[in-house]
Formats: sequence, structure tokens, C-alpha cells
Amino acid sequence: MQRISVIGAGTMGNGIAHVFAMNGFNVTLVDVSEEALKKALATITKNLDRMVAKGNITDEVKLATLGRLVTNTSLHSCKDADLVVEAATENVDIKLRIFKELDEVCKSETILASNTSSISITKIGAATKRADKVIGMHFMNPVPVMKLVEVIRGYATSDEVLQTIMDVSHKLGKSPVEVNDYPGFVANRILMPMINEAIQTLHEGVAGVEEIDTVMKLGLSHPMGPLQLADFIGLDVCLAIMRVLHDGFGNPKYAPCPLLVNMVTAGYLGVKTGEGFYNYTLGVKDMVISPRFA
Repeated sequence: MQRISVIGAGTMGNGIAHVFAMNGFNVTLVDVSEEALKKALATITKNLDRMVAKGNITDEVKLATLGRLVTNTSLHSCKDADLVVEAATENVDIKLRIFKELDEVCKSETILASNTSSISITKIGAATKRADKVIGMHFMNPVPVMKLVEVIRGYATSDEVLQTIMDVSHKLGKSPVEVNDYPGFVANRILMPMINEAIQTLHEGVAGVEEIDTVMKLGLSHPMGPLQLADFIGLDVCLAIMRVLHDGFGNPKYAPCPLLVNMVTAGYLGVKTGEGFYNYTLGVKDMVISPRFA
């Protein structure tokens, strides 16, 4: 397995492409936007430069990594891939459309993986004629740093494909964990209700943004408070995952907080838009509490 295609040049996609290329795989990064691809390559280069500066890799490794990366705007570029990792928007309709097209384009033995953080791998697999070769590879952000990969087995995923992806994850220097296909898998089934409850706590006026985050950092040793973490993940992503949990389990405890819904509707999505629970107009390191919550 040497030829990898990564679909989506956003934060997760460029991180996944970075890790595969740095570990000896030939990677095609695919996105409909040329601008997004240029930005992704600039981000990968910047991250590699940071690793060189810290002495983690050499200049030779950086150049070799970039030499294994190419970009393309068409899914047809995936036709010879051994493994395709989809890292598009967390939207079930978009993902199903991509997998249907990949199923037509790719050779029969190609494994199709999704980096989805919550959407059913079984449902994605059912949209193809190769459900046994469809699997979840849920990387954590930032991908070059975080060790965990949730490997999600769909209802029809074969033992062989599961083992292949576990082995590939190890070759990336990751620690893969096998997870069964239920809404939110493990990481987000636990994390997102916690974030949602933190937003509900703010919504009900129990405490302010800084107070909630401080309690979780100092009291529970979390490296980042849940509201700040929500901003970094993207409030739209948090909402999408809560809706998957709510729809999947039919349990009112997973209902997204009205404040979260309103903020997403208004376009306050966190770091990506410059404001969420915190304001990032001066940069991530100089963030201040959003005026709406001050």
C-alpha cells in the first residue's frame, strides 16, 4: 500500500496528507478548490519548517515529504490509489456523494476510509458496492501531533481491511484503537455531550466563560477548557455531531443547547470565523472573552 489519496484540504485533510507523506507514502491531496490546495501546501510546509527548527526532522526529511505530495481538483485522480481517506465537511450528504463517486472511480481493491468524527461507517459503506472495504479512520487534531486513530469498523467491514488499516496506522506512528460503529464512536460520544453541557451551563447563567473553562482546567486537569476547545473544533462541527448523536440515539440528553444552535446560525463558529466564546481577532494566543459573554 503506497499510493494514498486524501479528499479535502482543510485542517484535518492537510494534516493527514502531511503524516502519510512524511512516513513514506505517495500522496495525492484532492480538493475542489485550487486556493484550498495552495493554502494546505503552505500549512504543511510551515509545519515541517517548525519540526526542522525544533530538531525533530532534518531538511532532507522535509524535502522528501514535500516531494511525495501532489495536488489535484478531481476525484478521478484517485483511480490508482490503494487507500483513499476522505476528510471532507462533516455532512452526511456530501460524504455519501463522495463515496458513491469514489466507488465508481477507484479500482476494486481500493480501501475507502472516512475521517468522519460521528457519521455511521455502515451508512457510508452501504452507499457503495464495496461495503467490506469501507472503514473509519478518525484522526485527532492536530494530526501530526496526536497519536490516536479511532479505527471504526462498519457492519460489513472485513477482518482483512480492519487489520490493514490497523497496520497502516502503526506505520504512521499512531496508536490505533478499534471501535464499533455507533453514533459518535467513543471520543465524540463522550466529549461532545461534555462540551454541550458546558454551553448549557453558560446558557443558564451558572458561571461565565472563563470560570467554566478554569474549573475544568484546574479542577479536572484538562489542558483546555471545553468552551475554548469548542471554538478550536468549530461550533458548527460540535453542533453537527450533537445532531448525529441526538438523531442516532433518539435520546433527549443529546439535544444541542439552544445557545450553540443560535451561535452557529449567526455565524459565530469559533477560531475559523474569529469569534465564538472567545474573540480571536488579535490571534489565537491573544484571545479574549467574546464581548457577548464579557
